[in-house]
Amino acid sequence: MSAVHSTSSPISDDPELRPPPSSGPSSPLEVARTASQHSSPSATNRSPKESLHHEAYDIEHVPVDDDPRKWSPLRKNMSLTLIASAAMIAGLAGSVQNPAVKEMELDLPATSTQFSLSVSLFVLVQGLFPLIWSAVSEVKGRRLVYLASLSVFTIGSVVVGISKSIELVIGFRCFQAAGSSAVHAIGAATLADIFEPAERGTKMGIYYIAPLLGPAIGPIFGGALTTGFSWRAIFWFLTVVSGTNFLAFLLFFRDTFRKERSLTYQNALTHRMVRGDLQSSTMPPSVPGKEEKTPVQLDTEKGGATVPPSVAVVPSEPIVLSLMDVSPVRPLVLVMKRMNNVITLSVSGLLFAFCFLIPYTSARTLSAHYNYDALKIGLVTLCFGFGNMAGSVLGGRWSDYQLRALKAKNGGISKPEMRLHSTFVGAILLPPFALAFGWICQKQVHVSAICVFLFCCGFLSIWVYSSTLAYIVDANNGRSSTAVACNSAFRGVSAFIAIEIAVPMQDKLGDGWMYTIWAGIMALNGGIYFPGLLEGR
Repeated sequence: MSAVHSTSSPISDDPELRPPPSSGPSSPLEVARTASQHSSPSATNRSPKESLHHEAYDIEHVPVDDDPRKWSPLRKNMSLTLIASAAMIAGLAGSVQNPAVKEMELDLPATSTQFSLSVSLFVLVQGLFPLIWSAVSEVKGRRLVYLASLSVFTIGSVVVGISKSIELVIGFRCFQAAGSSAVHAIGAATLADIFEPAERGTKMGIYYIAPLLGPAIGPIFGGALTTGFSWRAIFWFLTVVSGTNFLAFLLFFRDTFRKERSLTYQNALTHRMVRGDLQSSTMPPSVPGKEEKTPVQLDTEKGGATVPPSVAVVPSEPIVLSLMDVSPVRPLVLVMKRMNNVITLSVSGLLFAFCFLIPYTSARTLSAHYNYDALKIGLVTLCFGFGNMAGSVLGGRWSDYQLRALKAKNGGISKPEMRLHSTFVGAILLPPFALAFGWICQKQVHVSAICVFLFCCGFLSIWVYSSTLAYIVDANNGRSSTAVACNSAFRGVSAFIAIEIAVPMQDKLGDGWMYTIWAGIMALNGGIYFPGLLEGR
């Protein structure tokens, strides 16, 4: 199975070769012709098939009205800030109630098993629901999804805050999870709409600080609010934060989605054309030296229709697609058909499970063996959050640096797999640090050692994770939101399993042997996605 590369034509890499902005938005067909006209002289010696493959205009750079990549740095960074703030809410919601376990169990009342179920179902729904948000965003745009999801989250927070039974809490915690999950699906895709690949790793690293900071500071907020007021104050706090974010998106966020750059949208148009619902001027790009044009042959097997990478559907009259035109299943299948995606998504899911496991098990260890209260536990686990933040920013910058360097060595041609070279150091160091952390907890060493190794584990895990996330986006041009939604699903399922087995493993094996197992998993995890293994698949 071939890895999907961002095959860039000369026009997509060199701004001077792009159609001038003053000419207005061209059709994809005109863009493809322009790409052929600006191809190198040697292009005439190629076969028609080779010319079609190498000279097709990159869908990621199709000219559009109000191109988000040409926005001012202020507007771009404002959009990044809004997306990051929504992502922090998603992170906060998952961990903020943990310090209030005893109070909630007594007040509702509820058993520890029921409370654990509310946590595990939250992370599972938060992982799976992005598949739906992603499909909606590919037709209705990013802005509508952000507004709808924040509304859902706010309603869920209000209902949990006034709940009188654990069943209602579990149900509307899942409602919260569905609302908070949209940013997991389209946050990275929105950044892909705005930023070029050369700077995307850095921006992705900055963006990912927020969802990492949320779980780190959540226990501190939860402990302080529960101590000062009650556990219900936690959810009123989330209501205020999400409501504020909703107003900020309503007033200041401009939609970044452009249908011309979405393979999902183009495939939906093609499917309509196959059914005969619309007329189309769909044509492949012209081949240098040949005037005739061959009609596009559409893949209609099993009732589907797929647009070839070098072709875009040009409807003869403007139409508006509905959600009935887009299935969340087909784009998911197309993403999962590629072995490089399956490998990277599996790696990403296990990394996230590890990141979710450490604060959870550390809190239990600090409570049982160090007799720490909720506030002290939150302050110690904050070290893991600080490590995440540092690893996200520095790992993103290092990823961009590696991509630029390897692209220069490769004659100006970049491949998504080049990003994975930046993960080598983190993947090598993470297993031994995870192993050492486990045995430090097992032997109940001074808490300062726990703080140091929490920081290091957080730093190294996210150093690797930020590059894998950027790779998933780069390797799926036109389907970035679906690919990121798949990543969220893998994360949710992996974290759900990790939470369910964490307590039995910790109680029966102890921290030392539990983290020995996880160190082995991280070692295998790092080995399977080194660039040499993904390259050429």
